[in-house]
Amino acid sequence: MLHFEDFPAGTRFAFKPVTVVAEDIVAFAAEFDPQPMHLSEEAGKASILGGLAASGWHTSAIMMRMLCDSYIHQTASEGSPGVNSMEWKKPVLAGDTLSGTCTVIEARTSRSRPEIGIVQLRGEVINQRGETVAICDYANMIRCKPAGSDA
Repeated sequence: MLHFEDFPAGTRFAFKPVTVVAEDIVAFAAEFDPQPMHLSEEAGKASILGGLAASGWHTSAIMMRMLCDSYIHQTASEGSPGVNSMEWKKPVLAGDTLSGTCTVIEARTSRSRPEIGIVQLRGEVINQRGETVAICDYANMIRCKPAGSDA
């Protein structure tokens, strides 16, 4: 189990590759972002996106899963106080394979809850061509190691 002390600035976690399929793009869009370019290949091709494109919110949800799989599920995480910024840099098209990294920018102990550390991170998602498709700057609250513990 990773604790706050395991997150010095510069620590990096790699994302496992995920291939985005058309059926998932359409299913997500139908429920959460039913804009034409997310619902059909034809509408996507007619848009500036160039094809059936995942919603930015879908891309964010994929990134969240990547974060969970890369470090959060192995961490004494207490959640997040929020996202500082979320940028969608390039369209994510059906068939794209996404990967990337999450990097610790800084870490400090909470002033109000010294048993919790606040870790500032940057997640970056790239496609199979090495193009950045999304960047997210956010904080994660992570429990400190218990006193006298090597946990």
